[in-house]
Amino acid sequence: MKVIDYINNAKKPFISFEILPPVKGKDIGNLFNTIDPLMEFKPPFINVTYHRAEYKYKKRPDGLLEKVFTRKRPGTVGICAAIQNKYGIDAVPHLTCGGFTKQETEDAMIDLSYLGIDNCLILRGDPAKSEAEFIPEEDGHHYAIDFVKQVQDLNNGNFLEEGLSEGFHTNFCCGVAGYPEKHYEAPNMDLDLQHLKQKVQAGAEYIVTQLFFDNEKYFQFVKNCRDIGIKVPIIPGLKPIATQKQLTMLPRVFNCTIPGELSSQVAKAKDNAAVKQIGIEWAINQCKELLDYGVPCLHFYTMSKPNQTIEIAKHLM
Repeated sequence: MKVIDYINNAKKPFISFEILPPVKGKDIGNLFNTIDPLMEFKPPFINVTYHRAEYKYKKRPDGLLEKVFTRKRPGTVGICAAIQNKYGIDAVPHLTCGGFTKQETEDAMIDLSYLGIDNCLILRGDPAKSEAEFIPEEDGHHYAIDFVKQVQDLNNGNFLEEGLSEGFHTNFCCGVAGYPEKHYEAPNMDLDLQHLKQKVQAGAEYIVTQLFFDNEKYFQFVKNCRDIGIKVPIIPGLKPIATQKQLTMLPRVFNCTIPGELSSQVAKAKDNAAVKQIGIEWAINQCKELLDYGVPCLHFYTMSKPNQTIEIAKHLM
């Protein structure tokens, strides 16, 4: 079932979760141990993040440098299939432009379709750690909107290779990311919103936001979207703060503001156990206000560390 159908058919707001694939070398059982306690809250779908391949230069015996590729967390497609098989709920793979040609993207989408996976969250993705800015593969997509258009082409039975006429159509529901405090590369919010509108016009059926800690940022973002004609559901993405280090890390990595009241509480906490409790209480209040506002879904970035999320969800059920 498609994410948009879950949203449209829901009689009340629901909770969904996002998990990380295991680090290479780890058994998938570790991931199931993360998901098992989350099933108490009956999520209709679970998102699975993707981490693009990185490369480094390794010195060879002859003195020359060899470019070596590595992927820290492989297995997104296989994990999505395993989740759907084990738990009987939908899995939503995160798919990025970085690291793939258009042909590789098409082949991956066909594989997903064969596995019965009909949802995806389309992202441009971050630059590789070795790159100062995002660089697409040769004959790859530079922007998420182009990826969304390719998925819609596949839904319409149009493939990269001309002359294919077997009648096969994929049936994907695409989501895209939204940024209540602006994507870090966008020169201003107005242009960022216009780019988001173009992705919706290209076929995206819902939006999931970057994490935020100030609900007013989300409320204003939704209003701005509606004012320019973006009518699709906008799901708030949430993550409780867990360590004092995150006071500086989260704003830097996710371009989000931490309200003064929250940062003051975290800074005064005696240890990270106290920070976790502060994060839980702040997120519970956030969620209650968001539910009163009428959000269709609360989406939690668990980072495969579900304990805080579980405590929050217990107060919302």
